[in-house]
Amino acid sequence: MLDQIQGLHHVTSLASSAGQNNRFFTDLLGLRRVKKTVNFDAPDVYHLYYGDALGTPGSVMTYFPFPQAARGRHGSGEVGRTAFSVPEGTLEAWAERLAAGQAKGLARDTRFGEDRLLFDGPDGEGFALVATSADERAPWTGNGVGVALAIRGFHSVDMRLKDNGATGELLEFMGYRKLATEGNLTRFAIEDGGPAHVIDVETLDAPPADQGAGSVHHIAFAVENRARQMEVREALLDTGYQVTPVIDRDYFWAIYFRAPGGVLFEVATNEPGFDVDEDSAHLGEALKLPSQHAHLRGQLERRLEPIG
Repeated sequence: MLDQIQGLHHVTSLASSAGQNNRFFTDLLGLRRVKKTVNFDAPDVYHLYYGDALGTPGSVMTYFPFPQAARGRHGSGEVGRTAFSVPEGTLEAWAERLAAGQAKGLARDTRFGEDRLLFDGPDGEGFALVATSADERAPWTGNGVGVALAIRGFHSVDMRLKDNGATGELLEFMGYRKLATEGNLTRFAIEDGGPAHVIDVETLDAPPADQGAGSVHHIAFAVENRARQMEVREALLDTGYQVTPVIDRDYFWAIYFRAPGGVLFEVATNEPGFDVDEDSAHLGEALKLPSQHAHLRGQLERRLEPIG
């Protein structure tokens, strides 16, 4: 069993509008945009990162907003909902805020003894706010959501799978432990991991998901540095997984592999961080380009949707 993985690093999804996406996460949810860059493989598309003050691993939601992208179809083999941690006693205030912001799909439920507020993103992606008194992470408050209410970072993700056996075995190999079951839900967690250490697996008989706007593209797990990442890579290769070489993503190094249930997994380093090319006081303000796309700046600044 691996001991290098600390929990979630980031979650990356697809969207249909950069402006709409930016407003939802900064104006409504109150997160900080910590990086405005472009997709390494499609530089005419933004890669937007939202999180806490510094984009701490375990807090960062990222998006590829493909203009006018068709909406995805939800089903099995995907991450169906991403959950954020908020202070206990704030769900009613969040419900009022989200309703005023015209968020769709508002509902309440309780899972494994935790109260949740469910809602949808602009492209129909599933989110939840989980009320907890145990999260001591400092939130970002620069977008007008006060410290008593603000999102602390990720709580968990929900994976929807036809069968959780092989993926459950993989999670346990990665250092997660099966904590509890509740109907068709199984909760896995890293006991000594960071706050974003929970994975819920829902088994359901449904057609495979079809990715599009509103779909999670991949989930990333955090490791401290490149040495620990290489240990994970070698262990996964030894177990039979097809793992990519290490890829430099400017703000972290990444490896990717497909989990048995169909979800794309990434293992990302906590280093070097989002302040490697911007002062921490001005994260996410300027358009930052990977070196291989620097020569396209003039063209991209004319073509990309202005989002401030």
